[in-house]
Amino acid sequence: MTVASDFSDDVEPFRLSMLIYDKRYRSYTLQIITIALFMLAVGWLVSNVVQNFRDLGKEFSFAFLWEPASYDINQRLIEYTSRSPHWKAAVVGILNTLVLAFLGCIAATILGVAIGVMRLSKNWLVSRLMTIYIEGFRNVPVLLWILLASTAFSAMLPAPRQAPVLLGGGFVPTNRGFYVPAPIWESGSGVLAIIFLLSLVGAWFFGRWARAKQAATGEILPVFWIRLAIIILPVLFFYFILGRPIGLSLPELKGFNFQGGGFVRNSFMALWIALSLYTAAFIAENVRSGIQAISKGQTEAAYSLGLPPNRTMNLVILPQALRIIIPPLISQYLNLTKNSSLAIAVGYMDITGTLGGITLNQTGREMESLLLVMGFYLIVSLLISGVMNVYNNSVAIKER
Repeated sequence: MTVASDFSDDVEPFRLSMLIYDKRYRSYTLQIITIALFMLAVGWLVSNVVQNFRDLGKEFSFAFLWEPASYDINQRLIEYTSRSPHWKAAVVGILNTLVLAFLGCIAATILGVAIGVMRLSKNWLVSRLMTIYIEGFRNVPVLLWILLASTAFSAMLPAPRQAPVLLGGGFVPTNRGFYVPAPIWESGSGVLAIIFLLSLVGAWFFGRWARAKQAATGEILPVFWIRLAIIILPVLFFYFILGRPIGLSLPELKGFNFQGGGFVRNSFMALWIALSLYTAAFIAENVRSGIQAISKGQTEAAYSLGLPPNRTMNLVILPQALRIIIPPLISQYLNLTKNSSLAIAVGYMDITGTLGGITLNQTGREMESLLLVMGFYLIVSLLISGVMNVYNNSVAIKER
């Protein structure tokens, strides 16, 4: 019996010319060439920089980070003195940047969603006021809003001795800054913190269970109030059981200034408010466009089922609009984080003011300092993008 010839005989032997003329290999060849050229260009730039440094009598090194910083930082979250090394000053600046960006993103999101929904209101006055707000903030540079907010706090708020004491003595706005209550951590506070975290986890699991129950049975539970009770009640119960392990230090007027409590500088408040209001205007437009992209038939169908307008917005419109809102929302979070580098304009010591400012000028290590600052913003931006993309995938339409 005759056996058919082996299929391997039909395979064309590999030749070097196939790397260019064969479409199976051409794309890999071009990618390898591109990467090689890019690496050669980077290597040439690095070599050129190092050689120029040597010509100037300088050495490319990060050893300066362990030298004493020799300058003070007015707003800090960790222990720091002028004798601390430059790396610790950089850490203080990083923490200041992260706090500002985190609080700014939260405030901008809340304001942006509310303003975007109100701009679509059938009330003519509300709709026009929101339009004026959005157009006003979007068309004026954010730096001017930051400077305006800082000037307003300094010029309009009273001196400490004439400042009003609000909220039972826990909040005092002055032209030097805002005095607020500060927690006093005592024995048992760590246990209470763990209970609080467990309560947050429990509230999250309840939310998932409630959504699953609603999808299966159509029963709508008061999720917000139940989750709020899950978070607050266990913490309050153990707060008294453990003997009130967390106290409050309130600001008190002593002499010409307040003592005790916490102190938030006007520079931070000006940045937080200006960046939040500015970014909220862009988020509001994202929300408006996302809502308007949903077919009116969805709203009419919800109304025909007897859902009131607020339920229709929360259960029908916004969940679908999120798929359109989130991608541009990521860009707004990134913009707010990067715009926080304008903090030096009002004297707030973020990473740009510490490592990219005073440390750079004192040590003369401009290349090293700027590379570290750029690396920090790159890492933070990638983390924000990664987290938001994971959330975006979680709300995306799942194809069957």
